[in-house]
Amino acid sequence: MSSSTLDGDQRTPYKRCQATTKGNGAATSLLYLAKGAEHQSLEWLNGVVTSILLDGKITNGQLAMLRSRPPAGHGAPVHLHENEDEMFLMLAGEAVFWFGDERHELGEGGVIFLSRNVPHAFRVLSENADMLAICTPSGFEGFVRATGHDLALPKAEGWRALDMVSAVAADYGQRILGPPRTN
Repeated sequence: MSSSTLDGDQRTPYKRCQATTKGNGAATSLLYLAKGAEHQSLEWLNGVVTSILLDGKITNGQLAMLRSRPPAGHGAPVHLHENEDEMFLMLAGEAVFWFGDERHELGEGGVIFLSRNVPHAFRVLSENADMLAICTPSGFEGFVRATGHDLALPKAEGWRALDMVSAVAADYGQRILGPPRTN
């Protein structure tokens, strides 16, 4: 068993510690730590920055966690996930979510669970929002990486996330069904 501390000016991007093991050596629990500035941040749809906090490599495929701070009016296209359930926690701001034919408004502290294979979308109602998304199992973060621009790298001339989404959506079990909803 190993331990780690992330404090002060320590520059370790993360510590992964195997806490316990089964008789076959497989980990039964892992500890993962990362400071805020160490998460991969990508420019994604309409210029919204999305940070990947946890991915399948870290969680052994169990889940992915992403954080976005979209501005007023930003909306996700109507889509569905064939492989993942998706949950959102509104850390700040307000948004409307559509799940099938249902419409639900969510404010700070609100949570919504969106099961796979059901069309859904959202639109930010407040001036800004801070949203945490959890997808289980992992996999959606691969779609974000394939269609986003890693802010740690130079951007290719003419790059646009929207141009990439349709081209690779099916590769990641995503189906884009229509534009963002407005009503």
